[in-house]
Amino acid sequence: MPKRRRNPRNADVSDVNGEDDVVLRETAPLQLRYYGDSVLRKRAKPVVEITDADIQLAEQMLMTLEATGNGIGLAATQVGVLKRLTVVDLGEVDDEVYEPLVLFNPEILSSEGEIVAEEGCLSIPDITADVKRPERIVVEGINVQRESIRIESDGLLARVLLHEIDHLNGVLFIDRISGLKRRLLSDELLRLQQAPRPS
Repeated sequence: MPKRRRNPRNADVSDVNGEDDVVLRETAPLQLRYYGDSVLRKRAKPVVEITDADIQLAEQMLMTLEATGNGIGLAATQVGVLKRLTVVDLGEVDDEVYEPLVLFNPEILSSEGEIVAEEGCLSIPDITADVKRPERIVVEGINVQRESIRIESDGLLARVLLHEIDHLNGVLFIDRISGLKRRLLSDELLRLQQAPRPS
């Protein structure tokens, strides 16, 4: 999920094949997958045992997020890996600095309220829409230290977590807008779907 503008790092793109077999290079961000790629519609699988390779993947996802220059959330499916893993890096919001967050197997335990706000997506560049989501949530998952944690959040953090957990279920933010709005975006979505992408 994009939000703020940051300076990207210069690095080569690594190779990820879309399933569990991942080739990683320590210094390279991963290749983002874009609208039209079938992996974005697949449900990610739980991480049964968090290995060192999974930790490395999380670190590279954070690097990839930084390299986008404006991303604040990324799900493993967005780099072609069908594992229930998401990373969030809000940076500074309203004079509060947030540490990067890594969550394996995130699960929404409860939600309440309702709020509409604009969303975009790194996998659907240059398209935004107002999306209605719960205002407050409780999420449980496993952090990079392999500890179970519970997060109570609202505002931007809640929205990003909901957006990224949707990705892990094969759901895109455009699925949560009205049919009329989707039809209005149809030409742009078709253009994105047909755009040449790195292999």
